[in-house]
Amino acid sequence: MNQQSVHRTAFQERKTAETAIRVQWGLDGSGNNQIKTSIPFLDHMLNLFGKHGFFDLTVEAKGDIEIDDHHTIEDVGIVMGQVLTKALGTKEGISRFGWAAVPLDETLAQVTVDLSGRPYLVYNVALPTRYIKTFDLGLFEDFFQAFVSQGGLNLHVNVPYGRNPHHIMEAIFKAFAKALDQAVKREERLQGVLSTKGSL
Repeated sequence: MNQQSVHRTAFQERKTAETAIRVQWGLDGSGNNQIKTSIPFLDHMLNLFGKHGFFDLTVEAKGDIEIDDHHTIEDVGIVMGQVLTKALGTKEGISRFGWAAVPLDETLAQVTVDLSGRPYLVYNVALPTRYIKTFDLGLFEDFFQAFVSQGGLNLHVNVPYGRNPHHIMEAIFKAFAKALDQAVKREERLQGVLSTKGSL
């Protein structure tokens, strides 16, 4: 079968005493998303991510948000990282690296991805305020850490400047989508994996 005709899709479910998460992710999609996490700002960010990455993404999450949003946001990151790993399989033929800089009015976000199999997060994001309404934007660092740990990727998120916290987070998720879309794309010239070690 032609490598280009294979649609890379995976599903993962996670249930604990704190959360119930279901994620299905098609890497070769068109940005068709169905997001329902009970946390409106997280829904907004994941919708942006799916649309700008051309991913077909379904995320259903229920959690103990009456206590705090933390468990739900972190567990969504865990499951999304696991699904990415499944969907990539052996990583044969992928471009591996991706980079994007996305502006949003006064804000610029720069995101770099390496699907190396070695999880590492660099997160240089200074927020003028941590809260939009009652939502704690600082929880997104935990989301990315969970995603990186389970997805086995090296992720650098840098925001050199920005004033509006909504713009900052939106630019980050758009840049992450564009960078990851580049990294998961198939490279026609490549046989096997893009590593001198022979594995990722």
